[in-house]
Parts: sequence; structure tokens; C-alpha cells
Amino acid sequence: MSDTSLTRRQFLAATSAAAAAAAVRPAGAGPGPTPAPVRPVAVASANGLAAVKLAVDQMTGGAAPVDAAVAGVAIVEADPEDLTVGYGGLPNEEGVVQLDAAVMDGTTMRAGAVAALERIKHPARVALEVMRRTTRILLVGEGALKFARAHGFPEENLLTERARKIWLYWKENAAPKDDWLPAASEVDDPDLKWFITKYGDSMFRPTGTIHLSAVGPDGAVGCCTTTSGLFFKLPGRVGDSPLVGCGLYCDGEVGTAGGTGHGESAIISCGAHTVVELMRQGKSPEAACLATLERVVANTRVAWLKDATGRPANNLNLYAANRAGEVGGAALFSGSRFAVCRAGEPARLVDCAYLFKKG
Repeated sequence: MSDTSLTRRQFLAATSAAAAAAAVRPAGAGPGPTPAPVRPVAVASANGLAAVKLAVDQMTGGAAPVDAAVAGVAIVEADPEDLTVGYGGLPNEEGVVQLDAAVMDGTTMRAGAVAALERIKHPARVALEVMRRTTRILLVGEGALKFARAHGFPEENLLTERARKIWLYWKENAAPKDDWLPAASEVDDPDLKWFITKYGDSMFRPTGTIHLSAVGPDGAVGCCTTTSGLFFKLPGRVGDSPLVGCGLYCDGEVGTAGGTGHGESAIISCGAHTVVELMRQGKSPEAACLATLERVVANTRVAWLKDATGRPANNLNLYAANRAGEVGGAALFSGSRFAVCRAGEPARLVDCAYLFKKG
């Protein structure tokens, strides 16, 4: 070390003095520090506009962030117009609706999850019971269903008539040389017209989920992700949503994050955990999301996962909030939005930052 180098003690003393000097601002010296973000605050995927509003209302009334997150996503789980979550969600390739969900509480660092759960409309509520009523984290398939029954969750048919028609239309058109033929009347079916208008027919397997991250008035954090998974998936396929560290993660000392979109990309990158760890290192929520997506790009190496330009062929969206109440969202491709609500403000949609311009 040279004679001009600062010792650790000298460095800390110098920075402390500088911080103290900066805290005293003479009159006319310009604007003061940026006010702290308002809490409670919630962020979610774009389909969570009503969900973030309810979550903030719940936290304002004293609910823990994880409970508020579960209450918020329940709106989407019960909505048959959302084909990606809960009741009305599109089924697997055999026509069976299988749901995945997870919750995490940053105060206790406990989590609960269910995967490939059938016949239960609100899997996030079941996941919350797994967290609070067991010493385990993840239950799947028949085991998850038996647990839900034991705790009084009603069973019901989750395959709506609209979802059934869309699934059958996909099955009839998935392969040119199988035994299925489309019906001539399908071209005029209002449910199929609605689906094609909303999602298009060139990419017949869009993805969707709802993630919600919540920060309470005291900086406590919690999160929830719930989904019906990839449209027409392999039976038993589980994506990132119920996997702690992939589709969601939070830490009471740092913040909370989660994602929607291509689940396998989030699994390989441990997407939500990576975002939280980058926030721990000092990155803003948006910067942490973008840096995680850069890792996703680096991890996308096989040809069939890339488009003609060498970029990932699938989109991934990440959302985050730190315990100070700062929020951010980012996607691989432009055009994505996320929902935000703060106490005393209306819920709104915000454009995600992105790595690549779509098209």
C-alpha cells in the first residue's frame, strides 16, 4: 500500500464526515433529497391492476404483505376471462386444468407451494396453508389435492366452456396428420374469435401468470405467484411459478421479486432470487431485473430456444420492489407493462424496461 492510500478507518471517517456535511444544506442550495417512496406499495404483472389495489388496501388495514398478495391474486384466480390463471385457465394437452402457486413471507423467510393441483380454484390460498400448517414447502398433484380437501377447500370443475372450446380447437389444429378434424362451425364461434383476437393464431401457445409483490408500511415484504401454466402443456409440467427462487422470492432485509412468461428461462436463471440478490448488492429494482435478464440471454444457448437473430425466442417479465418501496419491472422484449399501486394513489400500468426492441 502506498503512503497516500487511506486506511479503512480513515476511509470510513472521511465518508462519514462527507455524509454529515451533505446533510446540512444552506438556504438556496437547490432541492433537497428525493422523498422516500410511499408505502405500502404493490407491483404485479399487467393482469394484476385490481389485485395491486386490493393488496395495498389490505396492507393499509393491517394485513401482512403475504396475506395481501394472496388476497389480490384471488381476484384473477376467480376470473374466467383470464385464461392463464385459476378458474377458466387453459388446460394441459389432455384437457385437464392443472394449477401451480407459491407464496413467501419475507419476515419469517417461510414459503408454501402447490403444483399440478386440480379442481381447486384458489391454489394460492392452498399454498398459504402449506406454509402455515406444515413444516414443508411444496406439495404436488394428488398430495396437494388431498391437503386442500383436508383443509376444507371446495372442489369444482375449472374447465369453462370457453376454455374447453379453445383447447379442442388447438387439438384439432396442432398437427396436420393426426386423427382430429376441425368443425366448420368453429370459424364463427364467438369464444374462438375472442381468443384469436386477444392472442392471435400464429403463436397458439402464449404464456401468462400473475405475480404480485407487496411491501408493507413498515417495509415488510411478501409475494405470491399463481398460474394455470403454459397453454396445452405436457400433463404434470411445472414451470417457475411454484418454485421458490424462480417464479418468486423475497427477503425481509432486501425486497421481493417474481416473474411471468417463459418459466424454463426463470428456472435456469433462478430469476426471482437473482433479482433479490442484485438488489442486496445495491441495484435498483429495475436495474436488478435488467441484469437478471442479461443472464437469461447468456443462458439461452441451444438453437431451438433462439429466434432468427440469435435472441431468445421467448419473453420473460420480471417485477421487483425493495423494502424502501422503490419498484421496477423489465422484460426481454419491449411492449410489456406491469401494475403498480401505492397507498393513496390509484393503480396504474407502467411500461417495463427491456433489453430488445420487439420486431
